Amino acid sequence: MNPFTLQGKTILVTGASSGIGRATAIHCSKMGATIIATGRNEERLNGVLTEMDGEGHQIICADITNESEIELLVNSIVAVDGVVLCAGINDKCLFRQINQDKINKIYQINVMAPIFLLKEIFKKKKVASGASIVFISSISSFYATVSNALYASSKGAINSLIRVLALEYASKKIRVNGIMPGMVCTDMINAYDLSEEQMCNMIKSYPLGRLGKPVDVANGVIYLLSDSSCWVTGTNLVIDGGVTLR
Repeated sequence: MNPFTLQGKTILVTGASSGIGRATAIHCSKMGATIIATGRNEERLNGVLTEMDGEGHQIICADITNESEIELLVNSIVAVDGVVLCAGINDKCLFRQINQDKINKIYQINVMAPIFLLKEIFKKKKVASGASIVFISSISSFYATVSNALYASSKGAINSLIRVLALEYASKKIRVNGIMPGMVCTDMINAYDLSEEQMCNMIKSYPLGRLGKPVDVANGVIYLLSDSSCWVTGTNLVIDGGVTLR
């Protein structure tokens, strides 16, 4: 039997309309999972649905920064065996350029949205015993770069949340972990506004000689959702092509 199978598991994936969330939904379906994919772009979600293997998948268009939409989302799903929290944004700026609007924008999506979504899921008992919750964090939480204070600190908050939730829900056999990717080729890379030369230099900084692909992260998510990781909780898996070794 494949130790990484997700057969018989129902997985909720946020941010599923693009990037890491999209790859996670598609590749989890290939491992046998039934997917509930949510995001804000219905057209893109429908595109994801056509690429998933198997039947019984569900797409729900929802803005998880809106508490009423969170409630509608949670009320419309069955109890899940896994939650993958992929929704996130970056808005690079120097520390001196930070203002309240920028703080609210980053923290609303990267921190507050997953907190309130999970709170509602637990409140409505929509997560099964033995479930696995996976946050997409970032190496930015500990690997400092210029103009990244807001994004880095938002992911640092998520890392702390992972450890606390892992302790609070261990008695219910619910595991909570995260993945800290390096630079992955998604739409978010556009926030860095890199020249061709800067992009080449960035790629050279990665010991494995390339930036990440969304599927690289999705494969790590599959491990953390599967029974292969049944004795893993409160940890962050670094998937970064070796860049933080330098």
